[in-house]
Amino acid sequence: MLYYCIFAPMNVEDISTVRSLLSKAQNIVVVPHKNPDGDAIGSCLGLYHFLKQKGLQVQVVAPNDYPRFLKWMPGNDTILNFEKENSQAVEALQKADLIFTLDFNHFSRTGQMENILKVSKADFIMIDHHQEPSGYARVTYSDVSMSSTCEMVYNFIEKIDHTAAITKDMATCLYTGIMTDTGSFKFSSTTSRTHRVVADLIDKGADNMLIHQKVFDTNSASRLHLLGVALKNMVILEEFHTAYTTLSQNELDAHDYKKGDTEGFVNYGLTIEGIKFAVIFIENREEEIIKISFRSVGSFSVNEFARTHFGGGGHTNAAGGKSELSMDETVSRFMALLPKYKKQLAV
Repeated sequence: MLYYCIFAPMNVEDISTVRSLLSKAQNIVVVPHKNPDGDAIGSCLGLYHFLKQKGLQVQVVAPNDYPRFLKWMPGNDTILNFEKENSQAVEALQKADLIFTLDFNHFSRTGQMENILKVSKADFIMIDHHQEPSGYARVTYSDVSMSSTCEMVYNFIEKIDHTAAITKDMATCLYTGIMTDTGSFKFSSTTSRTHRVVADLIDKGADNMLIHQKVFDTNSASRLHLLGVALKNMVILEEFHTAYTTLSQNELDAHDYKKGDTEGFVNYGLTIEGIKFAVIFIENREEEIIKISFRSVGSFSVNEFARTHFGGGGHTNAAGGKSELSMDETVSRFMALLPKYKKQLAV
């Protein structure tokens, strides 16, 4: 089978291949990664609305649940949750002859869906901005310089059709993903092109003030109390320009934890003057792991750190990982690694 790797801008041959696949597809499925964030859900729903508009049969299948603050987006009620609606989700995946994978580049990022995707006879189209994509897709649109997968979906629509095809619902979903994945446009991946895309999405109906309110201004009292616990638990290691915090399962339970409640907590460490590396360790008793989020500023690659030591990865300045050790053992292991990176963290 012939495979293509696309880097923006798309060339004529790449576009022709995608159009051919779309013209033949009878059942399309769009898949985000496990524990999908704003960029994953926003890109999937944005693409969903575009494909539906073209008269195609399309279904979004998410590996598991996602935060409540993302469930207001247009089309959310059409998404199948693989864990909660398993039989319907499996049927959709098995019937699919074309599968889009968005905001991830390896089947292992889909949790329990991994084996179904591995044996699928469908053609795959990958749209993603993470490093080191694997080679499963018939067409791979991969660009690590992009702010978000949502910006890439905008580019995809522009090349396959025209941005005039973007409706208010598409604009709302894509704006949400770009906004969340750029830290409200403050990360270095936010380019002048990103702002031009966002401006066009606003012109096409995205209500930027309302979207910010829906995502950021829906806190529960228990979430804010949990944030207080996380901040109280924060440890600052001035020698390594590093700050880390921990949240145990007991602390989560005591504050009525809901999926998504810890979103953004790790970033608080980077607001401290002189801190270049921030980490949060969160216990997940059900999965028997410590979930880890890494953030950095400057040239220190948390992607490399996560891949090398904690079975994860992501971007240069934002990545994730996990540990099967206890919380104390995980933190001790992390602390033991820092002296090796002292020079890099001092830059």
